[in-house]
Amino acid sequence: MIQYPALSMIIDGERLSGGERRTHAVLNPATGEVLGQLPLADAADLDRALEVAAAGFRLWRKSTPQQRAEVLQGAARLMRERCDEIAHVAVLEQGKTLAEARMEVGMNVSLFEFYAGECFRLYGRALVRPEGMRSTVVYEPVGPVAAFAPWNFPIGNPGRKLGAPIAAGCSVILKAAEETPASALAVLQCLLDAGLPPPVAQAVFGVPDEVSRHLLASPVIRKLSFTGSTTVGRHLARLAAEDLKRTTMELGGHGPVLVFADVDLDRVLDTVVGHKYRNAGQVCVSPTRFIVEDAVFEDFRNGFARRARALKVGEGLDPESQVGPLANPRRVEAIDALVREAMAAGARLDTGGEPTGNRGFFYAPTVLSEVPPSTRIMNEEPFGPVALINRFPGEEAMIAEANRLPYGLAAYAWTRDAARQKRLSARIETGMLGINTTMIGGADAPFGGVKWSGHGHEDGPEGVMACLVAKAVHEA
Repeated sequence: MIQYPALSMIIDGERLSGGERRTHAVLNPATGEVLGQLPLADAADLDRALEVAAAGFRLWRKSTPQQRAEVLQGAARLMRERCDEIAHVAVLEQGKTLAEARMEVGMNVSLFEFYAGECFRLYGRALVRPEGMRSTVVYEPVGPVAAFAPWNFPIGNPGRKLGAPIAAGCSVILKAAEETPASALAVLQCLLDAGLPPPVAQAVFGVPDEVSRHLLASPVIRKLSFTGSTTVGRHLARLAAEDLKRTTMELGGHGPVLVFADVDLDRVLDTVVGHKYRNAGQVCVSPTRFIVEDAVFEDFRNGFARRARALKVGEGLDPESQVGPLANPRRVEAIDALVREAMAAGARLDTGGEPTGNRGFFYAPTVLSEVPPSTRIMNEEPFGPVALINRFPGEEAMIAEANRLPYGLAAYAWTRDAARQKRLSARIETGMLGINTTMIGGADAPFGGVKWSGHGHEDGPEGVMACLVAKAVHEA
């Protein structure tokens, strides 16, 4: 049996715990039991992390592409070797199924391997000039990065926050979620064990507002990378703007799914239901608002509810479980409040709609249909195991509904009509669009949104370029 590890911060390769520091109790969301006590940074810890990050940047910006690639490739190899251990720890502190946690490790492996290759592809360019003059454009690392990662993907989010800056030649101070610290520490440890110089990457934890204000107030930090809610993202963007720091913001969504009458409904349902309840719906790109053409609405709703009822809810380490718990009791209360409000406004409950289990933070896979557009759940990201299914008369109305909200992270559409596919790709306002698929991510593909869902990208070449700044050099 894999044990939950002792918790710490990592600054300059040193594991820091205990002393006079405040602590945060890390809970197992499947049981509510305390897994461990996480030390929280004080001002002195954060000042030390900043000092080390400044030194780490001076060191790492001079590293060769080969050095950076070897570290990333080595970390990928170690993550593959430690997959079961890292995935098990993630299940304990986040709750997702073990199969999903293993896939998350695999996602990090692929990303680090891709970024290792990108180290050799950070090209500049030469401009055409008269003889005797030379003008070039070069790309340089932006500087130390303050990176904030949420709890829903406790392995993948820290991997994104660490991989791109390291590939670009930056140093990083990572503040991962206090709910899921051990997974983030395991990812960083793979990098350190693969030869990353200790000053290049630090991991701190603390009261989120204290940490963000302290780090972003420092001139040492030159870039903010944040994944989380739109509300918190706006707050951090304002702090970063005081010093004109570069920002990459991957914020909330409310994923629309357009389902047209020309599809194979069973095929669509077999795909989207599992994707909806993946990670108990705690996914920023989760399909949530199902915008269904009127002719197939009844069959789609009934088939969706039937499949949702058949899902097995349970602890992530149970191999039969398909849906794990929510992250904390606050999420259960928030989801239940949204569902109750929608039902009171006239929404139909097709299945679920209540907490389940006799311990932990579980909520039954839920389907609401004919949900009034004015309800909170139709306008605020529910971030939980709730599907919203409404009927629409045709393409124009469906596109209008997809674009109605100020969010634009991920969207999905299902249709066999090739001409319609082109129209949808042009007209749906989103950073990522899946047509007849839910697979919208990849190590080589940019991940990010538009409108209130943020700006900038992670993954792909764009993820590394976001950690670089352009310099034009003119020589006569």
